[in-house]
Amino acid sequence: MRKATARRAALAGLLLAAPAAAALAQAPRGSPPPASPHGPAAMPPAGPRGAEARRAELDRAFEALRTAPDEGGATLVEGRIRQLWASAATPSVTLLMNRGMRNMQAQLPAEALEDFDAALTLAPEFPEAWLLRAEAHSRAGDPAAAARDLQQALRLEPRHWVALLSLSVLQDEAGDAAGALRSVQAALGINPKMPNGANRLRDIRRKAEGDAL
Repeated sequence: MRKATARRAALAGLLLAAPAAAALAQAPRGSPPPASPHGPAAMPPAGPRGAEARRAELDRAFEALRTAPDEGGATLVEGRIRQLWASAATPSVTLLMNRGMRNMQAQLPAEALEDFDAALTLAPEFPEAWLLRAEAHSRAGDPAAAARDLQQALRLEPRHWVALLSLSVLQDEAGDAAGALRSVQAALGINPKMPNGANRLRDIRRKAEGDAL
């Protein structure tokens, strides 16, 4: 029971501390994003050209993430990727996401689910909404629904290392150590320098190898 509780806490941390935080902390439209070590980080403009520019910058950022020399460098690139993900949301979707996060922080997963459902009605192609709804499902005691939402987030953005790590927690909790190992390995292939990634890989590999014996 204690281990399951710890794994659920880990899932909550993974989901809320990364792209979710980017959505919650997204500045009002028109305000400048946080400074980058390479100069001001302008957001792509709205509209089709903006979406194309965002995709191109994401591609560059993910390559920089893969080749980051150390954890500090990777953290800087992660922040930019999360900015770009969050910037794809309309103001209405951002409002619903923020409200859903507040409801989760208030331990109100049912209300949070309503908020994320509404966000997905407006933006079914937005991976962050699927990611956050997965957390709400998990808190509401429905890991199967949480896993489905994580898989949908990954269909929309296969490079979403946070969704992969969160899925690995659910797989581990369900007794699928081999599946959890594959998810962690995939996450590390995208973000090799993520904090505690090597430790997580080592721990889940021991489980998977033990199950195979």
